[in-house]
Parts: sequence; structure tokens; C-alpha cells
Amino acid sequence: MPRTSKSTNNKETLYAFDSAQRAHFGTLCGVDEAGRGPLCGPVCCAAVILNPDDPIEGINDSKKLTEKRREALFTEIIRRAVAYNVVFISPQEIDEKNILWATMDGMAQAVEGLSVQPQYVLIDGNRCPPDLSIPAQAVIKGDATSASIAAASILAKVSRDRYMMELDQQYPQYQLAKHKGYPTKLHYQMIEKYGIQPFYRRSFLKKQGYWNGK
Repeated sequence: MPRTSKSTNNKETLYAFDSAQRAHFGTLCGVDEAGRGPLCGPVCCAAVILNPDDPIEGINDSKKLTEKRREALFTEIIRRAVAYNVVFISPQEIDEKNILWATMDGMAQAVEGLSVQPQYVLIDGNRCPPDLSIPAQAVIKGDATSASIAAASILAKVSRDRYMMELDQQYPQYQLAKHKGYPTKLHYQMIEKYGIQPFYRRSFLKKQGYWNGK
């Protein structure tokens, strides 16, 4: 019996999940986000409609992939997907709405902005955006379950990381390339040394005692 690689098995499993959903609901869209936890920068939401007749080898939860592999898959996804859309939600909107509702808004925008409208939406997590005009289903650990959600997770992760790398060029003192804005010991040390900038989420820093609201 020929041996089958783990990545091939995983791809088949993720695509099989989508195939079952597509057979029941029609054109399928996967949605995921990146950047809910960092102290600065946007949260990035992506929506993807994959071509079921052109499966992309290697699609998986973005957290399980190397940076090099994510970059390669990002290119393949935007080239071969039926449609995709990436939305950035600013730190200011996060502070105004809180991170949950800012993320919900970003996910809804990502879906509504697709050039092809899906008939059904798969959302990573345990909650669907309340303003979404298309029937949707929340899928816990969806980026490890659905190929469409996994593809969205890759687009969101790579898009946000690229943004943070550009920000690192403008503000090298914060060493954003190393921590991508996440609350690491190094990042807190840089905040204490250099203060905060407009791209920081003040609501997050206030909870941590790094911003007093002034």
C-alpha cells in the first residue's frame, strides 16, 4: 500500500469538511482573523472562497506553518482563489468598540467586500458577526478543520505580519519585527523606554497600567 504524507491527509480532511458544507449550502466562504492579542497594530480579517476544483497543497492552520511556508501559500491562495478580501481594523476602532466587536465588524466587512458573494460563511471561533447578511456558522478551531478558514487564516496572518514589518521600518526602536506587537517582555521594555505611539491600543495598555488615559 502506498504511503500517504501527513500533509496530504490533512489537506484531504480540511477539503472534505468544506465539500460536505458546500454540498448542503452552496458557495462557501471561510473567515478568520489575526492580531486579536497584540498591544499595537490592527486586527486583520480575511475572507476566502476557494476553488473546489483546484485544491491548494499545504493549506493548514497558519499557526502550524513556518513563515516561509505561509508566504508561499499566501501567493498561491490569492492567485487561485475564486475571491478573497482582507480588511484591517485600526487600533482606534479597537479602542472604541473593544477587540471582540471590532473583530466582528472586520469579519463582516471582509465577507461583504468579496467580489463574489458566497451562499454560506464559515467563521473561525464560537461567534458569528451579528450584522452579517449571509447565513453563517461558527466553527471552533475552524482553521484546523476547514480548508477555507485555514486559507483565510494564512491571508490574515501574512497580511498583518507584513504590516508590522513595515511599521518596524518606521519605528525601529520598538523592535516590532521580533515580537509583531505581542505582549512580550521585550515589548514592554521598549514601551517603558520609548512610550506609546498612535498605533498602540490604548485600551489594552490601560489594563496593563502602561497608559493612564491622558
